[in-house]
Amino acid sequence: MLTLIDILQQSRIIPVIVIDKIEHAIPLANTLVENGFKVLEITLRTDCALEAIKQIANSVPDAILGAGTIITPRQLSEAKAAGAQFAVSPGLSEQLVAETKKEKLAYLPGIATVSEALLAYELGLTALKFFPAEIMGGIKALSALSEVLPSLQFCPTGGINLDNFINYLKLPQVPCIGGTWIAPRALIEKENFTEIALHAKEAQRKLQTIL
Repeated sequence: MLTLIDILQQSRIIPVIVIDKIEHAIPLANTLVENGFKVLEITLRTDCALEAIKQIANSVPDAILGAGTIITPRQLSEAKAAGAQFAVSPGLSEQLVAETKKEKLAYLPGIATVSEALLAYELGLTALKFFPAEIMGGIKALSALSEVLPSLQFCPTGGINLDNFINYLKLPQVPCIGGTWIAPRALIEKENFTEIALHAKEAQRKLQTIL
């Protein structure tokens, strides 16, 4: 089983994806993996999300799949059964922490404050999603969090885009970021995988400037 840190170190950008139609799942995943993005977060915001995870897991073997927007233990179990290798939630839930340990599933919970980050630390977590990053103070807020809890790593998500993601990745406690801009919902809905591929290539080019 991959640990959460193993997963986060696979790709410095994790596309956060909303899939509305199941027929979009495999071509989207192939487009992203072929352009260097193996770690994908499929959010459970649509009726076909679990089936999308299942189909991608079966058809795109190089993809490392996360199930996002997890808020209940049932979703967690269903996501794992579908083929998810890690779970992401918008906030920190002690119940979900316990369930992920029982399910042996890597877990990236969201936090927005020092108190939440401290609780996560007390629960034995080592990596957290800082969400919603830009609204909660962005790089300055995350830098302050990192100073008081230096053993934690963060994946900032929310408001991250092509113009600011490099600045986040320059922070020593940020192995990766999450973002929707590479594969926006509107482009997926239009089946514009060519434009999504261009977004991916542009992000990869910019990423090379700090590698």
